[in-house]
Amino acid sequence: MSLKGKNFLTLADFSVEELWQILEKAIEIEKNLGKASHILNGKFLALIFEKPSTRTKVSFEVAIKQLGGSSISLNWMEMQLGRGETVADTAKTLERYVDGVIARVLNHQTLIELSKNMKIPVINALSNLYHPCQALSDMLTIYKLKGKLEGLKLAWIGDGNNVCHSLIHACSKFGLNMGIASPKGYEPKKQILKKAQKEAKNSGSKIELTLDPKKAVKDADIIYTDTFVSMGLEAERKKRLKIFLPKYQVTPKLFEYAKKDCIFMHCLPAKRGEEVVDEVIDGSRSVVWFQAENRLHLQRGLLALLI
Repeated sequence: MSLKGKNFLTLADFSVEELWQILEKAIEIEKNLGKASHILNGKFLALIFEKPSTRTKVSFEVAIKQLGGSSISLNWMEMQLGRGETVADTAKTLERYVDGVIARVLNHQTLIELSKNMKIPVINALSNLYHPCQALSDMLTIYKLKGKLEGLKLAWIGDGNNVCHSLIHACSKFGLNMGIASPKGYEPKKQILKKAQKEAKNSGSKIELTLDPKKAVKDADIIYTDTFVSMGLEAERKKRLKIFLPKYQVTPKLFEYAKKDCIFMHCLPAKRGEEVVDEVIDGSRSVVWFQAENRLHLQRGLLALLI
């Protein structure tokens, strides 16, 4: 099935067969990178960043160049968007210059507006609602380490944020069970859970919410966390830390309730001493650096199929 020209805004828009196709392409290119160095020859991609980025920006730029393409990195405030040009007008202009847009934005609606006004693919490099590139590369990491996805259990500890939303979609499609422990009022959005629960009926996965991290990690194969204070929520920092700490901090003690071979994942950047302690993120269970590396591999497969 061809994914050429398709937008990548949320994993909910893709079938599990299409998502497997991206994972398989990522693995294929990783094994034979030399043979893939021409895939994006003559292609130009624009990277638009309204929010800071390290892993996403670097991995996409490297992936584009490794596949033979060229990239133009644009800061939101350097563009006319920063002076009030509409997203629609920007989109209609950019589609005449480039072959695809990779955008990290404050509001997911901006991505929808971009995609509605251009005929080239728009890739979500993070929005307030979703981080599909992260979640799909996490599936790649888990598959490489565990040899399968279906039937595994991923425990999410902390804020029900954009990464959590995309992991919910990923788990419900690939057949992973997911235990989510968040404080009251900080759970994932209900409409996202509702949609994923329907998908879970097809894959056989279970998505369960609890206030208790110990219950969420019971028999878990993966424990996953993220910052308690996402970008744009800095004003809530003191309030959030009082609510999340110490109950939702990932410590060695929490792993006692998971499987013996349970691994630790974090999308990074980490706030050490807050959502996770050094002993965990630097310990033998942690796969966070391998996880970060797989962002590059996944994004090569994604670009090869979409652009």
